[in-house]
Amino acid sequence: MSNRALEVVEFLLTAHLYTEDRDLDENDLPPRYRRVFWSEPEDDDGDDEAESNVVGIERPLVVTESVARKATGVEHPWDAISDLLFTQQEDFSGRLSLTQPEMATEWYLDRADRDRLETNPTIAAAVETRDDVDVTHAEAREQTRPIQADRVWIDSLLEEYFDEDEDGEMLDLVQVRAPEEIEMTLDDLVLTTDQEGEIHKLMQAIEHREYLAEIGLREIGKILFVGPPGTGKTTVSRALAHELGLPFVEVKLSMITSQYLGETAKNVEKTFEVAKRLSPCILFIDEFDSVAKTRRSDEHAALKRAVNTLLKSIDDISLIRDEVILIGATNHPDQLDAAAWRRFDEIVNFPKPDTQMRADILRIITKRMDITEFDPEAVAELTEGLTGSDLRMVFREAVLEALTEERTTLTQQDIVEAVEDFEERDNLKNMNMMSDGDQLVAGDGGDDHAHDHSHDH
Repeated sequence: MSNRALEVVEFLLTAHLYTEDRDLDENDLPPRYRRVFWSEPEDDDGDDEAESNVVGIERPLVVTESVARKATGVEHPWDAISDLLFTQQEDFSGRLSLTQPEMATEWYLDRADRDRLETNPTIAAAVETRDDVDVTHAEAREQTRPIQADRVWIDSLLEEYFDEDEDGEMLDLVQVRAPEEIEMTLDDLVLTTDQEGEIHKLMQAIEHREYLAEIGLREIGKILFVGPPGTGKTTVSRALAHELGLPFVEVKLSMITSQYLGETAKNVEKTFEVAKRLSPCILFIDEFDSVAKTRRSDEHAALKRAVNTLLKSIDDISLIRDEVILIGATNHPDQLDAAAWRRFDEIVNFPKPDTQMRADILRIITKRMDITEFDPEAVAELTEGLTGSDLRMVFREAVLEALTEERTTLTQQDIVEAVEDFEERDNLKNMNMMSDGDQLVAGDGGDDHAHDHSHDH
């Protein structure tokens, strides 16, 4: 019996058990199933029952061929299970269902491993009392991402609380990612010891936030990431959202302070309201330094109001009370004043990677590439001053260059040449056009000066 049949039977069994057990809620369904059963409110004339206008997942869960295909990825679901004694397909509606749920349960438990059962709270709830099952409903719930992290839930909430006409400008400035849309994980990143330590502390604070509230420790969960561009501030924040299964609300302050001047303070307030509505979540404020300039006396009054609103909003938001983690990021910490600094309870440094970190980053970047005699340590030695983002660009160039020669296998020489090309382009990009003519020579300046334009703090 193929794994395709197991996928379809699990889906049918889940739909049946969820429909039957009214004590189960959306968080008992695996995310891949919630997505296909989610219903939006319909525009009706008021004659239908109130339930027809409910946003969410309604019982009974009806499985058709197309619904099963979306949920399981099996191209022909009925073909996969048609020879099983406990399945049926209705001729008229095409609905798939179980004729003997008990037999289906036995069949499923004979073939499903613990990992599979552990990610399906609906089935775990039905079988946890059996002697041959060692997964509890609570354990499966713990392993399952909550519905608040699903794209469908996020979109429905934004539609419910924010008017497209009235709040359209603000929503254009805020990007909300569901954890399922974030591909980068913390395991894919190379972190410093300090970064790992701060992330671990933050995760502990989230897990024990009730205890922190009890002892009155509320000033926690506001973190500032400091470092040059390309050192991973945004990437780490997104990966943390993926790890924790939280929505990721991202806003670039430079956009808020450069557009819609009259509405700037209101947009700042609305941004924080989005985060509170989507909580628990991570609110990531990029280019935090862009507000510092606006505090000087000759700036526009609307921007000053926006900055004061921002600082007040930061004061008012709390991990303990609102379940919002606030992460600010800046490339220019020298431009922040004391009023901005003191809003954060933790400062995390994102320096350019050292040689060992660059070698580790190179191993991660290339893990799915075919490279002849690849020596990451040697490449790391050649790339002093380059960030993780720079290294990815180097390899993108090496891959594309090889493809022009119809090659999908890289060589060490390809990579060395890509490093040289990158540094030559970088020197050209950052040269001072007003300085002496000898500065205009391509490639001049050597490896040591390739990245002097970035701020190391």
